[in-house]
Amino acid sequence: MRTSFLLTAYAIIYVITLISSASAVAAPPPKATLGTFGIETRQMDLSIKPGDDFYGYVNGKWLAKTTIPADKSRYGSFDILREKSESDLHSLLSEHIESPPTDPTLKKVVDLYISWMDEATIERRGIAPLRPDLDRISAAKNKTDLMKLIGSPQMSAPFSFGIQPDPANTKRYKVFIGQAGLGMGRDYYLNEGPEYDAFRTAYQGHIATILQLTGDADSRDSAMEVFDLEMALAQVQWSPARQRDVQATYNPMNRDALMQLAPNVDWPVVFDASGLGDTQHVVVGEISAIADGAALLDLVPLNTWKKYLTFHRASDTASLLPKAFDEANFDFKNRTMRGVKEQRERWKRGVTLVDRNIGDGLGKAYVEKHFPPEHKSQMEQLVNNLLAALKSRIDTLAWMDDATRAEALKKLATFDPRIGYPARWRDYSGLTIKPNTLFENIQNARQFEWERRVNRLKKPVDRDEWHMTPPTVNAYYSPLMNQITFPAAILQPPFFDGSADSAVNYGGIGAVIGHEIGHGFDDQGREFDENGQIRNWWTAETLKRFSAATEELSEQYSAYCPIPGNDKTCVNGALTMGENIGDLGGMQMAYTAYRRSLEGRQAPVIGGFTGDQRFFMAWAQVWRGKSRNDALLNLLLTNPHAPEMVRGQNPQRNIDAWYEAFGVTEDDAMYLHPENRVRIW
Repeated sequence: MRTSFLLTAYAIIYVITLISSASAVAAPPPKATLGTFGIETRQMDLSIKPGDDFYGYVNGKWLAKTTIPADKSRYGSFDILREKSESDLHSLLSEHIESPPTDPTLKKVVDLYISWMDEATIERRGIAPLRPDLDRISAAKNKTDLMKLIGSPQMSAPFSFGIQPDPANTKRYKVFIGQAGLGMGRDYYLNEGPEYDAFRTAYQGHIATILQLTGDADSRDSAMEVFDLEMALAQVQWSPARQRDVQATYNPMNRDALMQLAPNVDWPVVFDASGLGDTQHVVVGEISAIADGAALLDLVPLNTWKKYLTFHRASDTASLLPKAFDEANFDFKNRTMRGVKEQRERWKRGVTLVDRNIGDGLGKAYVEKHFPPEHKSQMEQLVNNLLAALKSRIDTLAWMDDATRAEALKKLATFDPRIGYPARWRDYSGLTIKPNTLFENIQNARQFEWERRVNRLKKPVDRDEWHMTPPTVNAYYSPLMNQITFPAAILQPPFFDGSADSAVNYGGIGAVIGHEIGHGFDDQGREFDENGQIRNWWTAETLKRFSAATEELSEQYSAYCPIPGNDKTCVNGALTMGENIGDLGGMQMAYTAYRRSLEGRQAPVIGGFTGDQRFFMAWAQVWRGKSRNDALLNLLLTNPHAPEMVRGQNPQRNIDAWYEAFGVTEDDAMYLHPENRVRIW
């Protein structure tokens, strides 16, 4: 089955889809990369009142003149920085191709990239690399054979396995089982309306195309069978918002209880096929979805399951096969579902492929060339400033009682920040990579990773493990480890610039750091204690106040309907709650840290803007971006993050200092009465 390593609500790694801590000085700082002090003021639209549309005020000219590149579904600050990271990695690969490395891991990195770029060999080999899998599926004669197939780590199924720390004891690993098996987001199957009818029709056509390429002579009829099976799966699966329920998705049980929950699955056979043969205890996520989805193994004919497995195996590996498969996948998954016009250049896709499969091997070379040691020390100082700022806020929170406050401070004191790159690089000595066998290379990499995870089941939890590579432009919080992680590539403009004004750095990377810290105290993170264990450390009265505030925040976000001409598909305040709390809490922490850094002095006016104005403008600039309408729809239905135009301005509406900085009054469109401003962290 398709392996999923982070399955359920409590295991979510919170990802933001993010300083100088120097005190203010009288003279302007050195020229920054963006503008003269860190803000591209030439991209602002000063004809817009900041209190009416703050996002447009800061980014208006950029939004008006920028066209989304044909190979992207969205484009903005994150994408621009990702392009830089991509280019840096490409240069590294090119250097090592010209001068072959002696380091065995780097040699595998280069050989994998070469195998990806060798399109002639991929076309010449045709479907032959996939044939053994298709033959295994075709040869299945009974349910036992089906169980062996769906237990295989690279096959699809109504459920998926993951291996991660146990929330009951985060020093040990546990096997997790979660819902899976769909080719589109759940709501694309269930929502009514002509736009969803069109997506469903297109998906059926895509299934037929892939099956036809595998040799199915009745691909249209087969596609309908596969689609109907997935529709049945979608009808029993949990919504993305419901999956965020930490308590509901934590269901530990032994093997006997699992067999009682889903008796339609021959679990011993599935476990053996997955390499989990002696596993006796598991954690089940979406419990009713697992039971009801498993029931389809008996209700749906074996031949239909074989067609389902054939389609997903071919679709999942389409980019590794001849161009006809690759283009078919792009046409549906990117052109239809996200509005992308053109396939990305092959070298760019190759860089991503290598990063995803031998990420530490490429990441180590990236860090050595592109991550100055001083960035790490500056970030460490900044993280400490943000932690101190949150402590000062927790000390004075009016809505929190002393008992809960003591527990919150205990958790804050155990936060573990990781910056730039891991303390220990991954060992790839057991991975086989050859220059001319792309398909096998990726299967080897995926199997290698799965076996690495299986082999650690009986070992203590590795707290040094990273879930992002150093060249990743992102960051995350892990509630099970109580860790915040900032890869090297995020520590560049517009997030961080050593020559930028400190207010801009606090409003950029500072607020991003605060965002990740805030996840430890959002509606999900609050369920975990200082050891990463699920434990209620809140008094009933404090939890009641917190929940009331989060409900108000949910209503704020749910009022945004960002797709032009579509006032029915809006931000799901419940689904995006954790990220929204992270954004608001992060800005509040960062603003507190910035004001503390001034040590009572007045910040200079730079470029006609006060320090507070520059702080809030930096956050809006970080979230500068545009999205295609289909991509926005996909995000609203499936993603726990609100769109960038919402993230870039709604948190400010809840912070009193923003009103003071820009003179926002009741006459302005974004104005919230003080009693309606959400005050959490």
